[in-house]
Amino acid sequence: MANLAALSRRPDGDSAPEGLEPLRVVAFVDGQNLFHCARAAFGRPAPDYDPAALARAICGRQGWRLEQTRFYTGFPDARDNPHWNHFWIAKAAQMGRKGVHVFMRPLRYRTRTFRLGDGRTQEVREGHEKGIDVRIAIDLVRLAQRRRFDLALVFSQDQDLSEAATELRLIAAEQGRTVRMASAFPVGPSGSGARGIDRTEWIRIDRALYEACLDPRDYRPRRGR
Repeated sequence: MANLAALSRRPDGDSAPEGLEPLRVVAFVDGQNLFHCARAAFGRPAPDYDPAALARAICGRQGWRLEQTRFYTGFPDARDNPHWNHFWIAKAAQMGRKGVHVFMRPLRYRTRTFRLGDGRTQEVREGHEKGIDVRIAIDLVRLAQRRRFDLALVFSQDQDLSEAATELRLIAAEQGRTVRMASAFPVGPSGSGARGIDRTEWIRIDRALYEACLDPRDYRPRRGR
C-alpha cells in the first residue's frame, strides 16, 4: 500500500516541474458503497456527498488532472420504496447536469420467508443491487484500453474490484506505460476496519475532507422532509 503523496508524479503535490504532465484521472464512484462507508465512519444518515467535489478535492491536493467522474448505483422501484426512488432519480439528474456520467440500475427483488416466534411465517420482499461492481470493472478496463487515464480513482472498498486492478496492470504492460488504481474510502476517528481494495493504493477520506464535499441539495420528496 502506498501513501497518497507517493501516487503523484509531482514530488510536492503542489506544482509540477516544467514539462512534466500531471496524472490523468477518471473517478469511479460506487454510490452505495460510499454511502455505507460514510455512515459507518461518520454516522452520515443519507448519501449526502457530492461525488464530483470529492474527486476534485483529492485530485486537487495531488496536482492530478481530473478528466471525468463516473457514478454508479442501484435504485429501488417506486412501488417498493417511493422515498429512495425519488431521491436517487433526482440526485442522478442533478449530477448529470454537472457533467457526471451516471449509471443506474434497478434493484432486483426476491421474496424471503421468515418464521416468527409464534410459529407463523412472514414474507418480505427484498431489493438487492446486482451488477454494479461488474459495470465498474468493465468501464475500468474499457477506458484503460482506450488510454483515457493514468490513474483510476475508485471510491469503493468492494474487494471484487481487485481483479480489475490486476487487469489494469496487464493492460499497462501491453501498452508500455504505467496505469494505477487507487481505492478511496471514508475512515472514522478510530480507523479500525478501514481497508481499501486489494492490489490498489489506498486513499483515506477523513471527516474534514468528506464534510467539505457535501451536496447542499435535499432530494427527498417534499412530503417526506
